[in-house]
Amino acid sequence: MKKLLVLTLLLVTLLVACDTEAMRAPVDPENTETVLVTVPSGATTTSIANLLKEENLIQGVTVFKMAAKDLGAEGKMQAGDYRFSQSMTTDEIIEKLVAGEVEVNTFTFTIPEGFEIRQIADRLAEMDLVDRDTFMALTTSGTFDYKFLDDPYNLEGFLFPDTYEMRVGASEEEIIHRMLMRFDEVFVEAYYGRVEELGMTMNELVTLASIVEREAQAKEEFALVASVFHNRINIDMMLQSCATVQYILGERKERLTYDDIATDSPFNTYINNGLPPAPIASPGKLALESALYPAETDYFYFVVKKGGNGTHVFSRTLDEHNRAKEENR
Repeated sequence: MKKLLVLTLLLVTLLVACDTEAMRAPVDPENTETVLVTVPSGATTTSIANLLKEENLIQGVTVFKMAAKDLGAEGKMQAGDYRFSQSMTTDEIIEKLVAGEVEVNTFTFTIPEGFEIRQIADRLAEMDLVDRDTFMALTTSGTFDYKFLDDPYNLEGFLFPDTYEMRVGASEEEIIHRMLMRFDEVFVEAYYGRVEELGMTMNELVTLASIVEREAQAKEEFALVASVFHNRINIDMMLQSCATVQYILGERKERLTYDDIATDSPFNTYINNGLPPAPIASPGKLALESALYPAETDYFYFVVKKGGNGTHVFSRTLDEHNRAKEENR
């Protein structure tokens, strides 16, 4: 009789365990459509279970509470907006609540290669993502501490051009940090050693890369354009980059006048030797790598090729260059 009672109790226990396991299974394994559920601050296990039951995401309140106890989740489930589906098990839902995997509303924005800070600020302000004045002020505040910044008071060139996804409500400072962090991700450790090999500072390297970014158009020519500027720097020859003058003017004129290239500014590479004092735009990865590893050439000049879709004719001497200009007017 005693043995029969033990066997009966064991059978009942097994049946309850099996039934509980079945009750913790998905309501509908095939239905992956998500439902947004808001768990308020201070919600109890019971109130959370009731919310989920109302949305038909769990099979029972009691079973949910038992599962939460089994998983040690009582008092650990976090408030917030969540997305659940009927294809999720009760345990999966609880684990997501404990991990705080909340639904975050995000926005995306794209900054093209070659944008200046003022253009970045304009684009973000037009999208109502930042206050333009606040954003601009922060780029000269000196509050950002990154190893690649020689001058923390001028972020021109270091807000990396890319597509970003951020949470809604991100501040101007958070957006700037994210763009600087992206630069840090792209500019790998080996690049710092190469900067030293070139005998340049980070500011000089990024300045050169920004000029390459603004002058080159065809991907296959970036390293060639970089070689021209490296070659000129090596013999103390003026860079004569139209892009530096356009930066001074604040507009990208298709043709510069003699008055334009005579503009008095340390950024004017038509009247000053060497690189400008700072970058003139945000270079992308290709421009950075081209400045770091230029093609090995003896080119000192280039001119846009007529009908060449932005490609150039590269020349070794001034005579060759003048002929190329005549042929490509």
